[in-house]
Amino acid sequence: MNLKLWITPFRGLGVGLLMIAGLPTIGFAQTDYFQQEVHYNIQAALNEKKHSVTGNLSVAYINHSPDTLSFIWFHLWPNAYKNKNTALAKQLVVLKENEKQANPLKKDPHEDVHESGYIDGLKFEVDKQVAATASDSENIDIIKVLLPQPLLPGKQVTITTPFNVKLPDYYSRSGYSGQQYFVCQWYPKPAVYDNKGWHPIPYLDQGEFYSEYGSFKVDITVPAEYVIGATGSLQTKDELNKYKQIGIENNKGAKVVSYKTTTPGKLKTLQYTGDHILDFAWFAAKDFVVRYDTLQLTPNDTIDVFSYGQPNGNKTWKNSTSYIKDAVRHYSNWIGQYPYPVVQAVEGPKNQSSGGMEYPMITLITSPNAKEEEMDGVITHEVGHNWFMGILGTNERQYAWMDEGINTYYQFRYEAEKYRSNSVLSSFIPKDIKELPVDEFQGRIYEVLNSIPTKQAINTPSAAFTNNEDYGIVEYVKTAVFMYTLEAALGRDTLDKAMQTYFKDWQFKHPSPEDFRKEMETAAGKDLDTIFSLLNKEGKLF
Repeated sequence: MNLKLWITPFRGLGVGLLMIAGLPTIGFAQTDYFQQEVHYNIQAALNEKKHSVTGNLSVAYINHSPDTLSFIWFHLWPNAYKNKNTALAKQLVVLKENEKQANPLKKDPHEDVHESGYIDGLKFEVDKQVAATASDSENIDIIKVLLPQPLLPGKQVTITTPFNVKLPDYYSRSGYSGQQYFVCQWYPKPAVYDNKGWHPIPYLDQGEFYSEYGSFKVDITVPAEYVIGATGSLQTKDELNKYKQIGIENNKGAKVVSYKTTTPGKLKTLQYTGDHILDFAWFAAKDFVVRYDTLQLTPNDTIDVFSYGQPNGNKTWKNSTSYIKDAVRHYSNWIGQYPYPVVQAVEGPKNQSSGGMEYPMITLITSPNAKEEEMDGVITHEVGHNWFMGILGTNERQYAWMDEGINTYYQFRYEAEKYRSNSVLSSFIPKDIKELPVDEFQGRIYEVLNSIPTKQAINTPSAAFTNNEDYGIVEYVKTAVFMYTLEAALGRDTLDKAMQTYFKDWQFKHPSPEDFRKEMETAAGKDLDTIFSLLNKEGKLF
C-alpha cells in the first residue's frame, strides 16, 4: 500500500554520511520451518443491482505441519464493514481522532457515513461432512471451522461453503463506486498456521495481511458489458484477445476505443487461474479503458502488461503500461525475475487518494492528482509489492517493514535513477541537488530522510500505530533509511547479490526477520548485530 506523506519542507539537503556507532545488539532465534498449502476453486457472480457477490468456495487444505489439527481458522473479512464494533471500525475512529488533533483543518477521508458490508450464507463442509463453527469472541470477521476428524500431518481436506458478500460503498480497500466494483479481501480464507501457531487476524485499514500460498481457479460471472481485471491469467480466450486488441489501440494514444459487447443484457463467465499466489482480487467496470503491451524479460520469457483506466481519469495514466514495464524491468534486474505471466494496474475512483493497494499480479492505483513522476513512483511501489508481499510472503501485520519499507527503498532507488526525484521530498529538492550523480543524490536524500522525527521502532507491529503519519514515516521511510544503511555497510553489489539470494531461497515462502538477517550476514561474511539492532531503535536512526 502506498501512503502519501505530508512532510514539512526542507530548505536544503546537507552533505554527510550515515554513521553507525554505540548501538545495542539483538539476537534472533531460529525455529524449524514448515508451510501449509491451499488450492482454491471459486465460482462468483456479481449482482450489480444489489452490489453483491454470490459465490461457492472449495479449498483443498494440505497440512505440511508436524501437528495434528482439529480446526482451521478462517478470515471473513467482508464482515469488517458490518458495524461500528469491528476492529476496522474501531481503528478508523482512533485514526480519525488522532488525525483531527494533529491536523485540525485537514479533511478526514473517512468522515462520511458509509454503507455497510458483510458476508453471510456460509455453510461449511469438510470432505462433504457438515462442519460446526465457533465464532471468535472479539471479531466477527474471524471464524473457527471445526474439523469432523483430526487432520494428520501430511494429509489434506477439502473445505467447501457457499457465501454471499454485500459490498460496502468503496472505502478502505473494497466495495463499489457507482457501477464500478473493487472486490478485495472478499472470500472465506484460511488463516496462516506456521511455526509460531495460528494467525487469525481481523481486517484493519492500517495494517495488512498474512496469507497462505497455493493455486486459484476462479470463475467470475458478470453482465456482458463489464471489463474485468483480476489476479491470474484470463483463460477465456475470446475475452483475452478482445482486451488485447482494444488495449493495443488505446496504447497508440489516438482516440480511446471502448469495450463493447455483442450480447448486451446477457451474462458472461470469465475464468482466471494462477499458481504460487496468496490472494485473489478483481475489479469490474463497464467503462474501464483497457491498455495492453508486452514485456520481454529474457529471450524466452515475455509477459502480458495490462492497465485499466478511468474514462475521465488522470491524464498521466496514458503512460501506465510504460510505467508498469519499467518497474518490472528494474525490480527483476535488482532482485529476481518476475515469475508470473501477467502484470496489471487498475486506476481507481477519484474519491480515494491513498496512493494504491497491491494484490498479486494486479494493483489498484488511486492517485487522481499525481503528476507524471508521482504516478510513475506510485505504480512502481505497488507493482514492486509483487516481490515484497506477493513473492516473498512476509507477515505484513507483524513486520510491515519487510514489505512496505524494503519496497520503499527500491522505489526511492528507482526514482533517484530515473528522475533524480523522491516521492517524500517531492518539490523540495533544490536544482543543484538534482544535478548530482545518482549515488551522491541518494546520499543527500537519505540524510534528510533520516532527520524526519520518528518515535516508534521499525519493528513495531502495524496495529500499534495510532496515526497514519507515524506508521508511514516509520515503516516506509525509516525502514528505507535502514536499508540504505545496510547498503552502505555491505556495498551495493554485495547487497544486490544478497537480495537476489534471499529472493531465490524464499520465493513463495514466508520469510521472517531472522531469515532476512541470515541471508544478509551470509553475503557479508560477518555478523551484522549493530545494523540489525536499528530495527528496535526508537527515534531517529542516527
